[in-house]
Amino acid sequence: MTHVSLSDLKAQAKRLRAHLAADGTEISHSRALELIAHQHGARDWNTLNARVAQRNAPFRPGIGDQVSGHYLGQPFTGLVHQVASRSGTEGVQLTLQFDTPVDVVQFDSFSSFRSRVHGFVGPDGRSPRKTSDGVPHLVIDQMA
Repeated sequence: MTHVSLSDLKAQAKRLRAHLAADGTEISHSRALELIAHQHGARDWNTLNARVAQRNAPFRPGIGDQVSGHYLGQPFTGLVHQVASRSGTEGVQLTLQFDTPVDVVQFDSFSSFRSRVHGFVGPDGRSPRKTSDGVPHLVIDQMA
């Protein structure tokens, strides 16, 4: 499912209900929500609502959390080793210990492996700093 908000989903249900009514089929708002949930692969509206709320929750890692993502464009899995708040920001400063060292150099004739990295990520789990091609330095895709 693409990143949509609850208000987007509710608007979809409203449009569906209006479209069906224009064709002579009346359904309740709750039925329209259920149909939208099924369209997005959820069992019911409550399940979809919970998925969207969880996905949109701010990134709040804890020490020892298993995470996966990308560092300098390279995939990784690892543990959160250290977490610190940064005053005046909503994000956190992290130290990650990778399960397997990550080669952060993209040249075939040279490698530089990192096992532990430090980085700042915002509430969306993405670093505001980017590489020269616009990719965030650190992206946390998933917490276990």
